[in-house]
Amino acid sequence: MNKAAAMTLVLTLGAGLFAAQANAQGDAEEGGKLFKRMCGGCHQIGESARAFFGPQLNGIVGRTAGSTTDYQYSDAMMSSGIVWTREQLAAYIENPKAVVSGTRMIFWGISDQEKIDDLLAYLETFPAP
Repeated sequence: MNKAAAMTLVLTLGAGLFAAQANAQGDAEEGGKLFKRMCGGCHQIGESARAFFGPQLNGIVGRTAGSTTDYQYSDAMMSSGIVWTREQLAAYIENPKAVVSGTRMIFWGISDQEKIDDLLAYLETFPAP
């Protein structure tokens, strides 16, 4: 293999790995669309967000589960001791009842990891007020 072909191969593989890594963090724009369709009926997010059928989600990453004062959480959520890291949220979005047995959240989960990453990227754009 000549030097130019080898370099092309290395660059192509490197670009593919970089794209996969960047995609693993998610697409906030796609996550916003998904949030509106799947989460927005119960949760609010953004500047004027407040609790609705579920708690508002501003600053959810890094927040202790069951800790906002404007929502009445289940005992299971309040006593879970969870701090919502990206990994914990991903597991919860995939299967809420497996992460917090006894949660009142009525949601079947999302099994597509790309959609979960997109949703998390979107949620991360809204810090705590």
